[in-house]
This record gives sequence, structure tokens and C-alpha cells, in this order.
Amino acid sequence: MQWTYQGKIVEQISEEYVGFVYLITNLTNDRKYIGKKLAKFKVTKKPLKGKKNKRRSTKESDWRDYWGSSDNLNADVEHLGPENFTREILYYCTSRGELSYLEAKEQFDREVLKTDEYYNGIINVRVGSSKALIESLNRHQS
Repeated sequence: MQWTYQGKIVEQISEEYVGFVYLITNLTNDRKYIGKKLAKFKVTKKPLKGKKNKRRSTKESDWRDYWGSSDNLNADVEHLGPENFTREILYYCTSRGELSYLEAKEQFDREVLKTDEYYNGIINVRVGSSKALIESLNRHQS
């Protein structure tokens, strides 16, 4: 099952984005899940022989095959099959702070813990304010 953004299938994620906030919907019962996913991971390798500095790079995450961290959701995907679910990207984010903030905002706005309509069982967020976060959040409001 493909990811979509604004109705279009997503094949690649631009380098400017660190990740995205998403909505997964079960088409058989309309149950949903709100989450976030990093597009790439930082990788650290040991130094080359005779060198002191570690080698740092990035590697694409498993976002293409990712179904969320909810055990109940993953059990339903396994049982019903991925064709009975949609995966929609709600926001692309340029920082981890923006990613965490927008995920939590969507979860609180939708009141995911108050209803069985959502697979979400926990809202876990820790976000610190910064000038870059404020600027990126203001971009989403316009």
C-alpha cells in the first residue's frame, strides 16, 4: 500500500524534510491512527584505520513499509491485509521539533484518547521552543 499526500502517490521524500506526520485509516471500520515517521536515520560508523573521527552519514528509513507503532493496528494490517488501509501524509516537516509538535497537535485536536475510533493509546511528546520551530509552524498556518 502506497503513501499519498494531497491525493497523489508519494515515491520520494525531498531532502529538505526530516519526516512526516501521517494518518492511517482502516477501510473496513474507519478506525484511524495518527503518527510520525522520520524519513532518514543518522548512521555512525567506526573510524577508518589510522583515523580518529567517526564516519557520519544518513540512511533512508523504512518509511515505505511502515505501519505505525500500534500493536492493535499492526495486528489488523496483518489480519485484514494492507489493501484494506490507506496511508496519508498530513504534513511534511523540516525539523524533529516540528514533527513532534504537529503529531501531538493532530492527536489532541482529534481527541484520539477519548474514543475507540483511533488506534492511538498514548500521546507522548516533548518539544522545546526555538526560533526555527516557530518559523516552520507559521508556514503551516498560512
